[in-house]
Amino acid sequence: MNANARLTTLTRIGFATRGLLYIVIAILILHTGRAEDSAGALEYLGRGGGRILLGVMAAGLLAYGIWRVADATFDIERHGNDRGAVMERLGAGASGIVHFVLAWQAVRLMRGAALSGDSTHEGTEAALQLPGGWALVLLGAGLLFVLGAVQLVKSVKASFLRYLDPAIAQRRWVQWSGRAGYAARGLVFLISGYLLLQAGMDEEAREAGGMAHVLSWLTEPFDLIVGAGLLAFGLFSLVEARYRQLHDVPVDEAVRRATSGHQ
Repeated sequence: MNANARLTTLTRIGFATRGLLYIVIAILILHTGRAEDSAGALEYLGRGGGRILLGVMAAGLLAYGIWRVADATFDIERHGNDRGAVMERLGAGASGIVHFVLAWQAVRLMRGAALSGDSTHEGTEAALQLPGGWALVLLGAGLLFVLGAVQLVKSVKASFLRYLDPAIAQRRWVQWSGRAGYAARGLVFLISGYLLLQAGMDEEAREAGGMAHVLSWLTEPFDLIVGAGLLAFGLFSLVEARYRQLHDVPVDEAVRRATSGHQ
C-alpha cells in the first residue's frame, strides 16, 4: 500500500471519527442537556474506549487534517477558481487546522492530560488583551458569519452530494441527513459569530464561546432542534467515511520533490 492509499484509508477513519464526535455531542445535549464541543466529545469517548481508541482517532483526525489542508493547497477536490471555490478552499484549510488541533488533543488525552476550557473563549480573552484586540475579535466574528453562511448554502443546494458515490447520493435519508446537518452547523457558526461580535463590541471575553457555549446558550426547544441536526451531521459523516469519493493527495510526488531537492 503506497502513501496515498494509506492516507486515504486514514482519512476515511477521520470522517468516521468526526461522525462519532458529532453523534456524542448530539446525544449528550438531547438526552442529558449537557453541552459539549468536539474536544469534550473526544474526552468523553476516550474515557470509555481507552488509549487504543484515542490512538486510532488521533491518526484519523491527523490524516483528515492533512487531506483538508492539501485540498486547500492543491485543489484536489476540483473546486475551480470562482469566488465560491475560493471560499470552499479557505474553509478546507480552516477545517484542516481544527482537526490538527483535535488530533493533538487526542494525543494529550492518551498521555493522561486533561482538556479544559473553551478554545474560542480563551482565544478571545487573549486577543482582547492585545492593543486593538477588539478588531481581531470582530474579524473572527466576520469569519464565523461567512463560514455559517457557506454551511447554510450547502444545506439548501445539497452541493455536498456531488462528492458521494452516485448510488448512495440518491437516497433520500442521505440527502436529508446532510441538509439537516449542514443547516445545524451553519446555525452554530452564526450564533458563535454573533456571540463573538458581542464580545468584541463590549470587550468582554466571557460572552464568546464555541459549540458548547452555543448549545448551552440556546433555550429549549432550539437546543434540541440544533442537537438533532448535529446528530444528522454525525450520521452523514459516517456515510462519507464509506462512500465519499476521495481524490489522491500528491504525497508521493511531494516526497520525491523534497528528496530530490536535498540530493
